[in-house]
Amino acid sequence: MIDVKNLTKRFGPKLAVDDLSFAVKKGEVLGFLGPNGAGKSTTMRMVTGFSPVSTGQIEICGISMIDDPQTAKRKIGYLPESAPLYNDMTVTSFLNWIAKMRGLSGSTRKEAVAKVIETCFLEQVARQSIDTLSKGYRHRTCLAQSLIHDPEVLILDEPTDGLDPNQKHEVRKLIKELGKEKAVLFSTHILEEVEAACTRAVIVDQGKIVADGTPSELKDQGNGSLYDLFHKVTTTDAQAAAA
Repeated sequence: MIDVKNLTKRFGPKLAVDDLSFAVKKGEVLGFLGPNGAGKSTTMRMVTGFSPVSTGQIEICGISMIDDPQTAKRKIGYLPESAPLYNDMTVTSFLNWIAKMRGLSGSTRKEAVAKVIETCFLEQVARQSIDTLSKGYRHRTCLAQSLIHDPEVLILDEPTDGLDPNQKHEVRKLIKELGKEKAVLFSTHILEEVEAACTRAVIVDQGKIVADGTPSELKDQGNGSLYDLFHKVTTTDAQAAAA
């Protein structure tokens, strides 16, 4: 459902994403791991059509994101890093507006809003204005907007960022459940999320995939430790500065 081939992104002389290829099937949750600056968010923005590619191909449900981006984007629910919100809206009015933008109307829109409010545990704050919400509730509101149209593909950039431990547990559980019926790609730098939510994960460093496998396969590659594997295959800030 997500098929990425030879994806490359340059910012002037800087090569941010270097010939990446990967696929995510229906029923699969692919964790996209890497240190800060590894190219995770840049890749997400290209896959969702928010940033142009330098070279490479992207297909969403068999539709080219490069040749037919409008149709491809309809298949995606996207939670970007630092997703924008309208502070003067209530949670419900914001989600209603998003649903309308997605082409939902009447009882279908009402049911969709009610469903994502329940799914993302927003009942307690549904009538509050967004500017009164905690960071955790704001983030969950952003997650809810990505689900409003029941997309076939979910692309989530740091979906547990800013959440407390209980909220992280809830969101990871939700991602795992959603992954049974959708293709899910989410980026993170939190290694424990691999075992908590992923069916498979790739580790990216300096724009390249340096490890790929199921959680158990990755642990085996790190002699029983994801942390050891991550440290082995990724570049630290000090190493990057010395290069």
